[in-house]
Amino acid sequence: MTAINEEKIRAIGQVLNDEKRPLKERFRALFTLRNIGGSIAIEEIKKGFQDSSALLKHELAYCLGQMQDAQAIPILIDVLKDVTQEPMVRHEAGEALGAIGDSNVIPILEEYSNDNIVEVRETCQIALDRLKWLESSDRPDKLEKSPYMSVDPAPPADVDNVSSLTKTLMDEKASLFDRYQAMFALRNLHTDESIIAISEGLKGDSALFRHEIAFVLGQLQEEVSVPYLQEALENINENEMVRHECAEALGSIATPHCYDILNKYLNDKERVVRESCIIALDMCEYENSSEFQYADTLTKIAA
Repeated sequence: MTAINEEKIRAIGQVLNDEKRPLKERFRALFTLRNIGGSIAIEEIKKGFQDSSALLKHELAYCLGQMQDAQAIPILIDVLKDVTQEPMVRHEAGEALGAIGDSNVIPILEEYSNDNIVEVRETCQIALDRLKWLESSDRPDKLEKSPYMSVDPAPPADVDNVSSLTKTLMDEKASLFDRYQAMFALRNLHTDESIIAISEGLKGDSALFRHEIAFVLGQLQEEVSVPYLQEALENINENEMVRHECAEALGSIATPHCYDILNKYLNDKERVVRESCIIALDMCEYENSSEFQYADTLTKIAA
């Protein structure tokens, strides 16, 4: 792959940070910077945390975590500490710190595992558990990405029994880290039974947990989960972080029914839901385009 020079990376950064551009173009610029990586890309992503869109800022933090570059740690710590940032942005910064996998961030995660915002608090607790697992695990595959090419906040449980995993998933007394492990094990099984079990998690008590359930259903891209995602999106009393993730999951599944659902919420009262539907509809178009089919064919050939 030909190296991209600094001037081109800066130009992509200008697209990302231009509030006059359509949100879908800015997201594509962000994903491009994530794939390029390196200090200049990280610097351009950092600029975006001054934006007014919580959805964009949360995605900035997510991408920095997925890049797993320690150069992003100071940026993410500043975002986590900044109480003027929206909870969903601070939560994503905490999760990203766990994703990078550097044990030097343990003290800051310990401090914010007592945060006043429950989603931030729970995220930092899970990130701490992930770092402790990395330190204690002697498995050679411990740092490998998931089959879905993501750095997950918890490793999958070493169990393949759906009933047993579902019991852990829905156990409100179990730690969120253990429940996440069950969730990712169910995801990796990728059967209708396991997907329905995950979908039932949208009834869990923790908004953070429900939001991760929706994210995983988006990774799976199976139509069987659509009624569950639709119900959560349509619930105006649901946490906006959960509703936003349900919208994006529907965009990933990308059936005509998903398209119709998303169009109904383009004028939702919550900005993060409105913007998520815009991004999700762009995802629908991409998933059903010849561009995606061509890229998917190349991926299969390369595999």
